[in-house]
Amino acid sequence: MKGDTSSTIAALQANWRAERETALVYRDLAANEVDEKRRGILLRMAEAEERHAVRWEEKLAELEAKPPELKDGLRRKLNRWWTRAAGADVAIRRMEAAEDRDKERYEMQREAGLTPNEDDREFLRQTALEEKAHSRILSTMSGPPPSLGPRGLLDTILKRERWHGRGGGWVADAIYGVNDGLGAVFGIVSGVAGATDNAQHTILIAGLAGMMASSLSMGAGSYLANKSEREIYEAEIAREKAEFEENPEEEIEEMALFYQLQGFSAEEAQRMAERLAEQPEQMVQAMAQSELGLSQHHFPNQWTSAFSAALSTAIGAFIPIIPFFFMTGFAAVVAAFVISILAHFAVGAVKSLITIRSWWASGFEMTMVGVLEAVVTYGLGLAFGAIG
Repeated sequence: MKGDTSSTIAALQANWRAERETALVYRDLAANEVDEKRRGILLRMAEAEERHAVRWEEKLAELEAKPPELKDGLRRKLNRWWTRAAGADVAIRRMEAAEDRDKERYEMQREAGLTPNEDDREFLRQTALEEKAHSRILSTMSGPPPSLGPRGLLDTILKRERWHGRGGGWVADAIYGVNDGLGAVFGIVSGVAGATDNAQHTILIAGLAGMMASSLSMGAGSYLANKSEREIYEAEIAREKAEFEENPEEEIEEMALFYQLQGFSAEEAQRMAERLAEQPEQMVQAMAQSELGLSQHHFPNQWTSAFSAALSTAIGAFIPIIPFFFMTGFAAVVAAFVISILAHFAVGAVKSLITIRSWWASGFEMTMVGVLEAVVTYGLGLAFGAIG
């Protein structure tokens, strides 16, 4: 062993404790899981953690040391209570984070030379890969986080649609473009109107400048985002290919677990994964699809997305400015407020076409956002005008 024996023993005991505690949580989750397939997967992961713990116990025995005592004390009882009270999804997310930490710890121990034995170093590498696989499987089991909110949910849906090549990307760019342009310039117009006592010329200049800036910003952002999608896909495929070449057995096991999540029996899932592994390129594509929702079919054209985002942003941004071409004074501000609020409702209603919310609820939500935005920015404009 390299380094101080006592520090090595302490590291091995920490490894043993982490694996045993993780296995116990998996078994608790399995005991409360009503779905047979998910329960089977949780039990298999518990067994893997217990195998790791046995290995660390053997290494401790070689150093004439024992694993720490694992008491069923207050901490363990609190963890059980939290697992039941918070629900399976929250507990699974906690375990996903724990698996990531374990993977990083094993990688650090391997690099630091916890043991000079090549078999032990290989075990550390294999264990880190297993922890990584467990984290990915848990991520799949838990689904999208509930805290995404409307925009996050829409982003998730549209990202999935883009990966599967259904051509919805430019629609999202257009909707977000109109929304962002409308909101940004409506705020500018309201604020400048309040600060300048409704000076028509100043409001028009500020509104048009805001429209150009928002349009160019949205177009550039959409171009870079869609270009990045392809680059991310290519990087993930290369990473999956390297992992499969490095450890095909582990990837087969991981793929089998994904098939179990889809409803196949353990035996069927294992056979399907082994058959798929006979074609490495197909295996890599399947792993990318299962783990990350990535598909190679079609990517949105970044120029189309950029043009759609820029044009729609300009259209949305132009709406609050329209009354100031024909009217002056407070009447123009009121007219801008009315048409902007109506536009907010329309954008929210259209957004419901690609979400699961009702059109009126989505439109009403956007309307409230617009009203709040107008009140705040106009009030700030009045305050700044008074200060000036």
